[in-house]
Amino acid sequence: MLLKPVANPPNPWDKSEIDYLEGDAPDARLQVLEDHTRKILSHNDSPDIGFRWSVNPYRGCFHACAYCYARPGHEYLSMGAGTDFDRKIVIKPQAPALLRDAFEKPSWRGETVVFSGVTDCYQPLEASYRLTRGCLEVCALYKNPVAIITKSPLIERDLDLLAELASVTRLGVTLSIPFWDPEKARAIEPYVATPQRRMHTIEKLAARGINVGVNVAPVIPGLNDEEIGKVLEAAKNAGATRAGWVLLRLPGPVAPVFEARLREALPLRAEKILRRIRETRDGKMYDARFGSRQRGEGVYAETIATLFDRMVKKLGLTGGMDDQLDVSDDDDAERDGNASTFTRPATAAPPRDKRQLALF
Repeated sequence: MLLKPVANPPNPWDKSEIDYLEGDAPDARLQVLEDHTRKILSHNDSPDIGFRWSVNPYRGCFHACAYCYARPGHEYLSMGAGTDFDRKIVIKPQAPALLRDAFEKPSWRGETVVFSGVTDCYQPLEASYRLTRGCLEVCALYKNPVAIITKSPLIERDLDLLAELASVTRLGVTLSIPFWDPEKARAIEPYVATPQRRMHTIEKLAARGINVGVNVAPVIPGLNDEEIGKVLEAAKNAGATRAGWVLLRLPGPVAPVFEARLREALPLRAEKILRRIRETRDGKMYDARFGSRQRGEGVYAETIATLFDRMVKKLGLTGGMDDQLDVSDDDDAERDGNASTFTRPATAAPPRDKRQLALF
């Protein structure tokens, strides 16, 4: 299925916007922009997110998932949350050096670093830029705990490095697989490998002894909630040991992007799905309250949670709503500065070019 580019919703941070006549809009071609930021570690203080530190080597994502909650971040860069997010990708070329700088600071206590808190760290550009691999090499050097979440089989390229990481520190990898039907998956996340291909990645990771789980996220009421059992069973058979889920989140401009894709790709089911979404959000498309935004509320949301929990228990998996990433073990010790693996190498970090300026 060839999907049309999704128009960018109006950007509240721009004073003007361009509205093309039908057929006059330019092609949405890939553009790669560089961000010479001076920091790479992002701190999270959201009470319903299970980690504190993350690294995002990329902003925007070629996978073009219609539901991506990170889309609003592109508006702060004077770009759009629609096709701009999918095709104007910002890379951080100094990411590995910046991470090494961060680990050299006396204030760093060796806490778990998540790849990535926002966009997929193994999206297609990683095949050539290798920024995620460079950062993971730094983590291996410093024996810093790592958690990774991705939906890309490209992670298989780094099996050697991941095995090395797992031998010196705590490592958890989670594959995001919200669908089982490949046609549904293609409709909503058009440039991602099929669910079956992603299951093969779980199998390869598990075969190397890597702690691997599955994240059924987002659960879209009325669309893929009926496939939760199939995804969990396939993941268990592939070697996953844990599972998590998150209800669909549609903050700000994500809602119109998602709805546009839904009506184009699944026109006969669109109204039912939108109605079900509202049933889990007290009649709205989104509820940003902590505690509610991840799981929703009402009978339908409770039914999804019950179904998931029963399947996890039946299959002998660990986890649930709040276990999307393997970052919980020993976190209290890490916060107290008693992490058991983090070690600064005897050699000092190489000097970097201090003339680099932040573009964004």
